[in-house]
Amino acid sequence: MSEMKKTSQAVRRLYGVTALFDRPERLLHAVGEVVKQGIKSYDAYTPYPVHGLDTKMKLKRSMIGAVTLVVGLTGASLLLLFTWWTNSIDYPLVIGGKPLFSWPSYVPLMFEMTVLFGAVSTVTALLVIWLNLPRNSHPLHDTDFMKKVSNDRFGICIEATDPQFDERSVKALLEKLGGASVEAVYYEERELTLRETILDPKFIGAIVVVAVLTSGAAYFGFNKMNLIRPWNSLTVQDKVLPETQSAFYADGFAMRPPVKGTVARGQMPYRYASDIPGAEKYMKNPILPTKHVMELGQRDFNTYCSPCHGYFADGQSRLQGQFPVPPSLHIDSLVTAPDGLYYEVITNGYQGVMPSYERQIPRDERWAIIWYIRALQKAQSPEVANVK
Repeated sequence: MSEMKKTSQAVRRLYGVTALFDRPERLLHAVGEVVKQGIKSYDAYTPYPVHGLDTKMKLKRSMIGAVTLVVGLTGASLLLLFTWWTNSIDYPLVIGGKPLFSWPSYVPLMFEMTVLFGAVSTVTALLVIWLNLPRNSHPLHDTDFMKKVSNDRFGICIEATDPQFDERSVKALLEKLGGASVEAVYYEERELTLRETILDPKFIGAIVVVAVLTSGAAYFGFNKMNLIRPWNSLTVQDKVLPETQSAFYADGFAMRPPVKGTVARGQMPYRYASDIPGAEKYMKNPILPTKHVMELGQRDFNTYCSPCHGYFADGQSRLQGQFPVPPSLHIDSLVTAPDGLYYEVITNGYQGVMPSYERQIPRDERWAIIWYIRALQKAQSPEVANVK
């Protein structure tokens, strides 16, 4: 029986030789001596990070960072391509005078896709490439060596794949370095099947239990505990949110309009609402056409007005027929129209076709837009006096 056992053990494939140390200093010393011997196929095991161990082992820079970077940038590029195609080619939209391809607005989405692709690729690469999934077995699993280095001991394992490996010499070296429990570790007598590794019912059951417990804890924390005092201080507040219903006011609206008859500080009420003749007669442009005013008027005109009126106020809409095309602002009746007409139309809109921009454009900027429109009109029929 003893001879059969020795014969069976002799045909088993050797994985390596392990040794234990009781202090991290001894492990660091042992690793340094192993490196001096020119041994490269080895690994060190500790129950917690040991400062300086990576330097002693002379570890090369891990490739996992490159995987994260390449796949993360791929995710950002795919998102940029997708947004460019949808917003510029497949379904173009002109919003607030912005160009069809306004990439700064896509940066938050690109960042999220970079993080998502990078994180998923990192975990996948670790599991599939470095940990050889779907195989989850390893010769060191369930050994006394692994149990101790996961608790309170420090260990080193020199693998049999090293060109200089000799079992007797390696054991003698580790014993000389003060290693305890110097033992040889063998592969399984037979290669485990997929069902015995990643498809093992115990392995799958452990994953299911962890998933259920994690989901239950997350559900309780976010949906139950957060509603219990004092944790609900950020979710239950004495305030109203936009477009929510109110039980306090009779009309049910939570957002209240300004009190009738009140005037904002520094603002006089507009007297000519929907009174075009009054606006034409009494309203004059109160600001001067300085360089700053003209630049401000150009900026606002390009943002709010150009989608329908075109960049040159000639009625060449940028919306590609999505809305009714307005008349050119260069026709005689509009060139000679008073400034008050333009102000009234900008403020209150026109006949249900042009909306009101009272909330979007401040009062002074409306007058700046009017100065810029005048400059566009004069540019159509320049005169020497206008240039001067």
